[in-house]
Amino acid sequence: GVAMGQTAVGQPARVDDQLCFALYSASKALTAAYRQALSELGLTYPQYLTMLAVWESDGRTVAELGRAIDLDSGTLSPLLRRLEQAGLIRRERSVSDERVVRVYLTERGRDLEPRAAAVRARVEAATGLSADEFVELRGMLHRLRRTIVAATPQL
Repeated sequence: GVAMGQTAVGQPARVDDQLCFALYSASKALTAAYRQALSELGLTYPQYLTMLAVWESDGRTVAELGRAIDLDSGTLSPLLRRLEQAGLIRRERSVSDERVVRVYLTERGRDLEPRAAAVRARVEAATGLSADEFVELRGMLHRLRRTIVAATPQL
């Protein structure tokens, strides 16, 4: 037989056999399901990820948020600005170090969390995965990312 990810000599590689395509297409489908469900909350998918990180730990620095959701400050700053304009967060410069900006939930931002949790539950149910499959797949994907990043220092 043909080993994982290998194509028999002389055989053209098939798109459906590629792990990268399976991840890409599944990610696209999942993100689209979230995008549709989040529209009722007035959040884009990147804004939702940002809010998740703030709900998880209120008062994080912008740098900590960027690490948590794997976004650079150039991408994160406009997201935070829009969330602040929407009244969901507030940004505060640290008194002890003015280079540090912390992000805090507003009451409106805190009130949005249960509605976002309902959206998350709906999208997770739509995956059709059992709880065990969900945990297993998520763990494998985190491990895959860590391994690839470790093997590719420039990432």
